Amino acid sequence: MRKKGREKRPEEQSRATVKRKHTHFEQFHYNKQTKRLKWVSTETKTVTLKPDPVRNLPVSNNGFEAIRPRTSSFRRHNKRRKRSNCSSSEGSRKWVFSSRDCSNYKDKLVIVSYNILGVENVAKHPDLYLDVPSKYLEWNRRKDLISEEVNRYNASILCFQEVDRFKDLDDLLQKDGFKGVYKARTGDGCDGCALFWKDKIFTLLQEENIEFQDFGLRKNVAQLCVLKINQHQLEPDSCRKRSKITPMQSRSLLVGNIHVLFNPNRGDIKLGQAYKLSQEWGSIPVILVGDFNSVPQSAIYQFLASSELNVQLHDRRRISGQLEYPSQGREIRAQNKYIARRHVWMPLSRQLSYTWSNEELVLATGNEGVTHLRHKLKLFSAYAGIPGSSRTRDSHGEPLATSYHSKFMGTVDYIWHTGELFPVRVLETLPIDTLRRNASLPNERLGSDHLALVCELAFADDLKGA
Repeated sequence: MRKKGREKRPEEQSRATVKRKHTHFEQFHYNKQTKRLKWVSTETKTVTLKPDPVRNLPVSNNGFEAIRPRTSSFRRHNKRRKRSNCSSSEGSRKWVFSSRDCSNYKDKLVIVSYNILGVENVAKHPDLYLDVPSKYLEWNRRKDLISEEVNRYNASILCFQEVDRFKDLDDLLQKDGFKGVYKARTGDGCDGCALFWKDKIFTLLQEENIEFQDFGLRKNVAQLCVLKINQHQLEPDSCRKRSKITPMQSRSLLVGNIHVLFNPNRGDIKLGQAYKLSQEWGSIPVILVGDFNSVPQSAIYQFLASSELNVQLHDRRRISGQLEYPSQGREIRAQNKYIARRHVWMPLSRQLSYTWSNEELVLATGNEGVTHLRHKLKLFSAYAGIPGSSRTRDSHGEPLATSYHSKFMGTVDYIWHTGELFPVRVLETLPIDTLRRNASLPNERLGSDHLALVCELAFADDLKGA
């Protein structure tokens, strides 16, 4: 892993366009003596770097910066400059817009899904944050960062996972006009899910919680909230006089917030959780968000996206696609290709039929002897619905990484919606190389080991003057 204090090479500071080796395939190696993860490059390709217009550095005739003495004042200045540059890049997530003309769609809402990293989970799993300075793990600091971050998104609905300090969040968000509800995990779990909405925009009509232990599915929970949009609250002031929507036409939607248990060897449990949650939805527009602990190449993802799944075509232990990383790690692109080849996109003629016990089928499908799953909703991924950069997206259109700690980098968080809604814009995630400037998350600017997913959605049948 790169050291944070590494000095930039002179050629990286040149104003001229230069070429350098850019890592395309990386690995981690664990040093038992130092107890650190070491980053190594095993395959590279050459890319062209464009000139940086904001720099105005003295250069020599060969285009490189003149060498200066390494004085203590210079080192302090250089350290501050690097910290500023790193922080700036990590906070510069950009909106990506739909290619369709959305100017005539009036009612829009912004939804955020964010696994905020539970305080107790930090204490229980220190091995995941070996290289994170302790001050970046302190809750008092992280909660302020999280609050400041979500405020920038001008969100209508906030869905948090791994919440074990709900009162702290509630106190902060009430000041910004949010109301919220919380559901803790059952058993000895210390965290849960929290859902907040802007009080001036929505009225809570119904709240329902699912305790998966009632179905033999461990201790996880999910929240279901029916929210009614208060009349004329989503549309701009300039549009309200022209609106022909009457109180009888006011909108409601169902928001589901879920955190599926983390256990990569029991993907059938996750499948049962997702399936049970889908049966609880009504006919109003649905938004389903959360941490699914399943990668985009997994059978869980396939089930949600395609509405059906034959579980016998998948190895029960690998159905989430989220394999435990060995100590040396594996580069996320390579793993995704491996999982995709083996578990999802293999031609049907080459797929194997896996043996599931009756108990496992009951956990996955809810019924003994049932092997085919179907759900009645047609779900769409918000991020996959808006094309993004190859630096941040995989071949499915999903982010390359929404979570990053010492043992994992990949995508497990999603925003799903039904066809009554469509994405207007999504907030792009961070490139892999930007994330790897730190040993893992959280860091100076980000308060969790996950990235928040943010999407603006519009109602498909909503036209001004319609």
